[in-house]
Amino acid sequence: MKSRHTIKIIAVAVALATLAACGSDSSSDPDATSSEKVELTFWSWAPNIDKVVDLWNADHPNIHVTVSKQAQGDELVTKLLTSAKAGNPPDLFQAEYQALPTFVSNDVVADVTKYAKSAKSKFSDGLWQQVTLGGDALYAIPQDSGPMMLYYRADLFEKFGLSVPKTWDEFATVARQLREKDSSRYLTTFSSADPGWFAGLSQQAGASWWGISGDSWKVSVNDAATKKVAEYWGDLVASGAVDNKPMYTADWNKALNDGTLLAWPSAIWAPGVLEGNAADTKGKWSMTEMPQWTAGEHKTGNWGGSSTAIAAKSKHLKQAAEFAVWLNTDATATEALVKQASIYPACRDAQSGSAFSTPPAFFSQQTDFYATAKTIADGAAGFTWGPNVNVTYSTYKDSFNKAITEKTAFAAAVDAMQTATVSDMEKNGFKISK
Repeated sequence: MKSRHTIKIIAVAVALATLAACGSDSSSDPDATSSEKVELTFWSWAPNIDKVVDLWNADHPNIHVTVSKQAQGDELVTKLLTSAKAGNPPDLFQAEYQALPTFVSNDVVADVTKYAKSAKSKFSDGLWQQVTLGGDALYAIPQDSGPMMLYYRADLFEKFGLSVPKTWDEFATVARQLREKDSSRYLTTFSSADPGWFAGLSQQAGASWWGISGDSWKVSVNDAATKKVAEYWGDLVASGAVDNKPMYTADWNKALNDGTLLAWPSAIWAPGVLEGNAADTKGKWSMTEMPQWTAGEHKTGNWGGSSTAIAAKSKHLKQAAEFAVWLNTDATATEALVKQASIYPACRDAQSGSAFSTPPAFFSQQTDFYATAKTIADGAAGFTWGPNVNVTYSTYKDSFNKAITEKTAFAAAVDAMQTATVSDMEKNGFKISK
């Protein structure tokens, strides 16, 4: 990631450069109007995605897509960067939202605005912002989202006479009430091992960690909203009102199963996790919107989610974009994504489709589960990711773990995230506005 890439990403983001900057002009897309059969490759980790693609192939004999199953996360990012540098990337690939800026700054993805901008109306503004980096250039089509909501043990809330919190102040009160009633239990835990979780909580509070400012990046990982979230949870941990153990461990699974933990601020995909990790509690959980920072608001953040991106070096940009739009907006395709790949679609229309006519089996008693989820998803805040999320996330884990171990202020951990993020960007040639 050199300074020339920085200039390129910023110029494209604010529509001040030509589309050639990302290799999406017609001269680099010789098959844009060709009627000959086109072969496309698609890298994805979504389960059974090949079955969804089969539907496309059956109806589009001149544009055939071959799926190649890949690993998720940093491993895929590294593989894509390597393949792009070698000149043989796939035509399309599944990209997590936080990874897109890295792909843009390394010229891996194409700007497909002229092929797919009409899809904007199908998605919430918050999700669209994540594939445009807050600008006008379109780098991917949203595929799935992870709107956050609150999951809680309805049976234990009733047993202990607890009210479902509507605000974060009420959440803190309920946490303390529970500890007074039964010191062996906690309302929830703060996890220093899950930066995506913390990012979603910060989004809900109005955080804006990265942005474009003229010809440079603006970095504010330690903005007021994020500090507020950190200090809030730091106070709860310091007072013993909530636990401080990480999620996704054997101890965490046990705590969910035996009722040591009564609530989990999580995302739309949580039912699958609970079913796998706390099978004995089936039918005992309920879902509602996240507690709000201001009473009466209906805001949330996203934890997770991915998009379908087109490689800048693909020789078939138009056809690849056509497939990406179909995959993520066509009613048949999105229903198949839900049923076959078990994702929560980013497309608004798909969120109330027939695939969501019944609740998840683990929440069979909550018949309005998906109707509630759709309403919550509409309140997801926008967020622009930066080019070195991996550094920010790694520092989160180290700094918050240290803060918990040494019992120091959580706000200082956020400052460490800011310092590490800016330092790494400057080292790699990115211009940072002060």
